[in-house]
Formats: sequence, C-alpha cells, structure tokens
Amino acid sequence: MPRNAFNAKNTNPVGPYSHVAESEGLFFFSGQIGLDGTTGKIVPGGIAAETEQCFKNITAVLETAGLSECDVVKVTVFLTDMANFPEMNSIYEKYFSKPYPARSTIGVASLPLGALVEIELTARR
Repeated sequence: MPRNAFNAKNTNPVGPYSHVAESEGLFFFSGQIGLDGTTGKIVPGGIAAETEQCFKNITAVLETAGLSECDVVKVTVFLTDMANFPEMNSIYEKYFSKPYPARSTIGVASLPLGALVEIELTARR
C-alpha cells in the first residue's frame, strides 16, 4: 500500500514524522499541540489559547491535504489535566458541526514541549 505524506506550509514537524499520512483515501493526522509555527513555542494563555492554536494548526494541515472539518471521522484529544475538559470542549465545539465526528478524550501525564492539550484526527475523502 503506498503512503502519501503532507506537511502544513510555514511549519515544520518537531520530529521525524509527517503532519498527515494518507493511504487509500484514509488520512491519519499526527497530534497537533498549541505550537506557534513562527516562534516554535507553545502559545501563552493556558488551555483555551492552546486549544485554539491546535485548531489553527489542524485547519492548516486539513487544507494542505485538500480536506475540511467535514471530512474528519474521528478525533482523539489528550489532556494533561481532565479539569481542563470543559474549557477545551467549548473551543472544540466551534470547529465541528452535527453530525460530529467520533471522539475520545484521554488524560495523560505529559505532552511534548509541556503542552496542555494535543489533538489528532482521522479523516476520509
């Protein structure tokens, strides 16, 4: 099975991975954190600001792959503090509409670069 890979413009992965890999019409997105692509640092402002930046990054990667939020079928959210769920969720619901993609939210001990939230997607064209 061939694999195609895409990276969003004006950003670089912070490791040996692609922002999204596609095979046979399925798109697997690497987790996005609240990283500002121009500074290479996590945006300040806590969970709301980081979640907004995650979605800015996600939108850029979706566009690079020729997709939109309507093509997303599964979302996985990782939080370092489940107490941040309501605030993350209020940002999240602005980016998707009914019928919503399936979603899992997982509490984790830590995330890359000290991020509070990481979001990954699966999409289908």
